[in-house]
Amino acid sequence: MSLGSIPNDIKVPLVYIEIDNSQANSGTPAQAQKLLVIGQQLATGSATPLTLSRITTSESQMDSLYGYGSMMSRMLKTLRKSNGYTDVYALGVADLTGSEAVGEITVAATNAKAGVLALLIAGESVQVAVAADDDAATIATAIIAAVTANKNLPVTAALKTATTETVELTCKWNGATGNDIDVRYNYYDGEVLPSGVSLTLVEMTGGAGTPDMDEVIAAIPNEWYNHIVMPFNDTQSMNDLRDELVTRWGPLKMIEGIAYTAFRGTFAETGAFGTARNDFLFTCMGTNASPHSPFEFAAAYAGKASFSLGIDPARPLQTLVMTGILPPAKAVQWDMTERNLLLGDGIATYMVTPGGEVAIEREVSMYRVNAFGDPDPSYLDITTPATLGYLRYSLRTMVTNRFPRHKLANDDVLARLDPAQPVVTPKIMRNAMLELANNDWVPNGLMEDFDGFKDSLEVYRDGSDQNRLNTVFNPDIVNQFRIFAALMQFKL
Repeated sequence: MSLGSIPNDIKVPLVYIEIDNSQANSGTPAQAQKLLVIGQQLATGSATPLTLSRITTSESQMDSLYGYGSMMSRMLKTLRKSNGYTDVYALGVADLTGSEAVGEITVAATNAKAGVLALLIAGESVQVAVAADDDAATIATAIIAAVTANKNLPVTAALKTATTETVELTCKWNGATGNDIDVRYNYYDGEVLPSGVSLTLVEMTGGAGTPDMDEVIAAIPNEWYNHIVMPFNDTQSMNDLRDELVTRWGPLKMIEGIAYTAFRGTFAETGAFGTARNDFLFTCMGTNASPHSPFEFAAAYAGKASFSLGIDPARPLQTLVMTGILPPAKAVQWDMTERNLLLGDGIATYMVTPGGEVAIEREVSMYRVNAFGDPDPSYLDITTPATLGYLRYSLRTMVTNRFPRHKLANDDVLARLDPAQPVVTPKIMRNAMLELANNDWVPNGLMEDFDGFKDSLEVYRDGSDQNRLNTVFNPDIVNQFRIFAALMQFKL
């Protein structure tokens, strides 16, 4: 007879009781959610590049680690507006080899009247006071002062060489991402330029450079990050992270994660970007001409999604507001037809609420077709890999908790097996899986058709390795309520 660690030949009286926790858990322990943010940092930040830092909700911590106005600091601040709870880790990337993006604001003034210039840079309001009869040079100098005073902006400002009326805005870091920093004026209703003053804008351009993603990926610990914010959407960077995600998804690692990115461009450009990829562990939000940069959009999207999917991986994200993100001007917002086409292109979409908030509309992945190029909706929404990941986590947890040091035998031993023996058989494992499905997956709204699951569940010993137990199971994962359609046939 075997009772855990109590020797069979012990002779000293009297009572020996071992405590075993293998049957203690009747449900699945809550899965810890970890979110990884990748982004560029400035040389003024104290963090060592390519090292992890655990992030709280302290904005001063973000600025201190990664530099005021840095991509990383702005991403973390945006993420925390949508999610102040999930465990967040940041991996800073040093400035890239390349060039910084540059834009321009050229001022013209004739008999200027007193007023305020309502600039919006990277979604942040920059107000510049204009006095009566100010000339262009004076107003340009005031713009520079206002931009410089806001150290959280991602740009610096200075007079363009050999001019007195043109302000040159320069991204604080090198790289193509700086080209997506938005600069505009009179965004909000009621904002107008002071009489006699006009502005001419040149969009941010000239930023070049992408990260060495091999170095970035090598710096990511071999730990489970359920959600990853990816600000770099160039093909090579996306491919490298895709390969890492697929490896993590596989059966040998089982530390799957979903990556969130965003793309800024016209309807045609965004659709082309989506159809150029086919990644089931990536979800990309099309930002259109939002005042906020794609890297901030991605952070807000990941923040809201990670919080909700951590509670229920199968529940759709539609209507969840990405706090702090501004929508494009009404005149250029995509209509339903355009958004529907983009969803088919593998681009996640948002809607603008009556209050001007930006809310997730549908969180599709970038997966569209199978290996033969035929349409494949199996991973259409990121709720699918999120749900599958939870089912695998709960099954693995059940097995390791209940059968950590067990022997393996055939079912024919059950009739004579000592109850204290740590032995698992195909029937015992099958019943444990049915119990898990019946007590966790079904009541928590993750799986339906329990009877079908029970009938198709197979657990058997491997024919080549008698120490191996195989199982084939077919969970019918729950779907999402996306569309309600009805036909009203009225009578007079």
